[in-house]
Amino acid sequence: MTPARRRPTGSISWTRFPSQRRAVAAIAATISASLLLSGCVFSPLISGSGSGNVSTPDASIAAAAPDGLKAFYSQKMSWTPCEQGFQCANINVPVDYAKPDAGSISIAAIRLQSQGTKKGSLLVNPGGPGASGYDFVRDAAKTHFTSKLRSSFDLVGFDPRGVKRSAPVTCLSDSERDASREKVYNYDTDQGLNAALADTKAVNAKCVEKSGPALAHIDTVSSAKDMDILRAVLNDAKLNYLGFSYGTSLGATYASLFPDNLGKLVLDGAVDPALSNEDVTAGQAGAFEAALHSYVADCQAKSGCPLTGGVDEGLQQIRDLIADVEQNPKRAKDGRLVTAATFVSAIFTPLYSNESWPVLTQALQAAVQGDDSLMLRIADFGADREPNGTYSSNTAFAFNAVNCLDYPMVTDTAGMRSEEARLKQVSPTFGYYFAYSGVNCKDWPYKPLHTPAPAKYTGTAPIVVIGTTGDPATPLAWAGSLRKQLGNASLVTWKGEGHTAYGRSNRCVSDAVDNYFVDGKVPSDGTMC
Repeated sequence: MTPARRRPTGSISWTRFPSQRRAVAAIAATISASLLLSGCVFSPLISGSGSGNVSTPDASIAAAAPDGLKAFYSQKMSWTPCEQGFQCANINVPVDYAKPDAGSISIAAIRLQSQGTKKGSLLVNPGGPGASGYDFVRDAAKTHFTSKLRSSFDLVGFDPRGVKRSAPVTCLSDSERDASREKVYNYDTDQGLNAALADTKAVNAKCVEKSGPALAHIDTVSSAKDMDILRAVLNDAKLNYLGFSYGTSLGATYASLFPDNLGKLVLDGAVDPALSNEDVTAGQAGAFEAALHSYVADCQAKSGCPLTGGVDEGLQQIRDLIADVEQNPKRAKDGRLVTAATFVSAIFTPLYSNESWPVLTQALQAAVQGDDSLMLRIADFGADREPNGTYSSNTAFAFNAVNCLDYPMVTDTAGMRSEEARLKQVSPTFGYYFAYSGVNCKDWPYKPLHTPAPAKYTGTAPIVVIGTTGDPATPLAWAGSLRKQLGNASLVTWKGEGHTAYGRSNRCVSDAVDNYFVDGKVPSDGTMC
């Protein structure tokens, strides 16, 4: 997901494009039909089949609440029919866990009830930070998760604090977002960098004005604590959780905070919590460069590829296209400006799955002929901009709020310029576009609440970590590192391209996950799929 404003700078979101799991099929289907990309049209909350009910925590669960939080742990959760076959509810959580009596916010949840013998609830998170778990379950519960898993668990998605329906981070109007995405800065000059800093500071002030006091607490630790309240009010003694991408960071944080409350935990597309923001960015820059290399090789092996010569020549042709847009931003057929940031975002999006590589090929074919309209449509899809000009998510703003609180960042000019040089070394194509992450957080109104540190898990329940060999957003090495940090964990590796594995890879992966959740069979550490 490239939620970064103006240009996809560093501190990249680990599931960069929200609802990525819906994106692959939707992009491919739409491109083949009309060469025009559009996002899925989401239905509003409407009554569906079934009747509502109330979840009431067992007395023993409520009694085990942390000090000062019993009222939150003992609240009732009223489910009402919604979204044509689902149930929706809200729970209250403290704005600030250090001052639980100082106010609360509402967390929105949705569930698809199991159709068999229920073993409990399974919480899922699609990534981000900033992606909607509510949307993920609503849009993908019946396609991304196997019937075996759905028959055994209620699938529960939720919008973490700061996301969409849960005290959302709000900063700009849709028209202001369009205008912001068209701005171009030359970060290599003091004038350009200062202009970017000034504009970012102004946007941050609007975030404070429109988002309220919860903005100071949109961090991963607070979200993990929210998950434990959600577990309790779902009346689950133990948490069962499947997290993708950034969702692995959320899951690992939960395991560190609540080791005795953990049931079964799968972390797919693992993030290494010990890495600094700058090391995360360098890892992603290198992984995206490798993914682009794989794409070019695949493209050139097929007819109709616009990239000629060998792989190195094809990569250079893509760099030349980016350089051309940098020097001469173009207008798409709808009159909107296509900047280099937009163009690069359109390359990122299909790299998340090799099933979407044909989309990139067709867009590059048009770009070679001077028409960047399709590149703009892909970038819009990644930014959750609908064809009517509205944005269906606030991921860009939630992403920034979480990262600025979770990570101390290099924000001085010399440090950011040094990082740019490092990133250009690991990624000649994308390095510049991953740099200057400090711009987003230098004038963020709240100081970081946390520093990167290895996960510390002391529980007895075994955990499953999944990595993908060709993952562009969460490099495989991160999965191995997280598995070692957790200790009581097994690593499953999928030999494939794209981001994450469960729901888009093969039966080896799905069986490993399903048998773990449903049958309690832990896959062998080092399983290769």
